[in-house]
Amino acid sequence: MGYDFSVVKMSDAAVEQVTREVKDVKLENGAANGDNTIPFKDAFKMFSKFGDPKSDGKQITLSQSDKWMKQAKVIDGKKITTTDTAIHFKKLKSVKLGIDDYQKFLEDLAKNKKIEVEEIKRKLTTCGQPGVSTHLPKSPAAAAAVDRLTDTSKYTGSHKQRFDETGKGKGIAGRKDLVDASGYVSGYQHKDTYDKSH
Repeated sequence: MGYDFSVVKMSDAAVEQVTREVKDVKLENGAANGDNTIPFKDAFKMFSKFGDPKSDGKQITLSQSDKWMKQAKVIDGKKITTTDTAIHFKKLKSVKLGIDDYQKFLEDLAKNKKIEVEEIKRKLTTCGQPGVSTHLPKSPAAAAAVDRLTDTSKYTGSHKQRFDETGKGKGIAGRKDLVDASGYVSGYQHKDTYDKSH
């Protein structure tokens, strides 16, 4: 049983050709050296559709732009704020901006804040696809605070009565005062001891 190795050699050559073509496409799009860069036009289209199912991807609103800039860490709350972006966005006197007007907006913002427009674009194209990003710190101190605040052994007052010794909630018994129909007054310590002593 023999194999035809000429087919394997051709497929290796085809694989090399495809690999070269993919590298060339990545270089054209600015995604060299393992960078996760998305072409500006594609990133603009993705973020202009983000949160708006009716959008065609040709125009972006101020809130979508701010989400994009926050995810890309262009808006840092110090050098550039959402107030700055709103001022420069409203200068173009439109609720939604096309890609050409958006680039004018970026140039105006960069010029006013003395930042290179290419630096802003680089951040915008390397932030990845639109997604939910959290601004909460995930530090050990925050985790320790949550642990401390949810430790039921440190609860006092009526909150303490809602949990048993293991920290498991008692359910409805921990939230409502159930009526004791035993005939003893509340707080009586020697319940059911009369029969044992006589």
